[in-house]
Amino acid sequence: MLSNKIAVITGSAGGIGKATAKVFIRENIEGIAIVDYNYEAACKTAEELGPKAFPVKCDVSNYEDVQAAIEKVLEHFGRIDILVNNAGITRDVIFHKMTVQQWEQVINTNLNGVFYWTHGVYKQMRENNYGRIINLSSTAVRGNPGQCNYSTTKAALIGFTASLAKEGGRKNITVNCVAPGATQTEMYDKVPDEIRQAMIASNPMQRLGQPQEIGEVIAFLASERASFLSGQWIPVNGAK
Repeated sequence: MLSNKIAVITGSAGGIGKATAKVFIRENIEGIAIVDYNYEAACKTAEELGPKAFPVKCDVSNYEDVQAAIEKVLEHFGRIDILVNNAGITRDVIFHKMTVQQWEQVINTNLNGVFYWTHGVYKQMRENNYGRIINLSSTAVRGNPGQCNYSTTKAALIGFTASLAKEGGRKNITVNCVAPGATQTEMYDKVPDEIRQAMIASNPMQRLGQPQEIGEVIAFLASERASFLSGQWIPVNGAK
């Protein structure tokens, strides 16, 4: 149960973020900030979730935007107990054709965005002697053609998670990483059908993961059931 807790989920207007928010609502979260670059979509998701949800527009790749979003959440809820760094993008292209812009867009969103949000809420978590931080990595850390930028960011989050967990332990702040495998989201809807079928065929469970299945693991890590679990990288990928 997540009662008496306030959560922030970045990139939560859809996909894994939205599914996680639904699980948090089911687990009786006190309040939840639906943070997304697409404010219209964030408002729609918040409306679906009910009065506990608060939509916030934020470009996680922009430091000033993140600071403003954190102020809005704190003004509305008073504190942040749980941070789920879910927002992420892909700009897939084979390396020798990758542009500096494609590299920087992914780095700024997937990696710098995690730093901006975590750095912004970490001080008050220390002051409150409580915090749960869950970062979304990926099984792409093992490498995929065309994803040098994406795989780099997701691998970096593992080291970030392990280091911050060691720093936050004395203040009752746990930090963990969830690494989804191929999951049925809008991102994978854009993958060519022959590649999707190959992904399914190579998975021991012969299917893609579902966003709620990832959300269930995130909710566990955010709860008191995982109070002594920290600094870990947890693949959720059907044994792939």
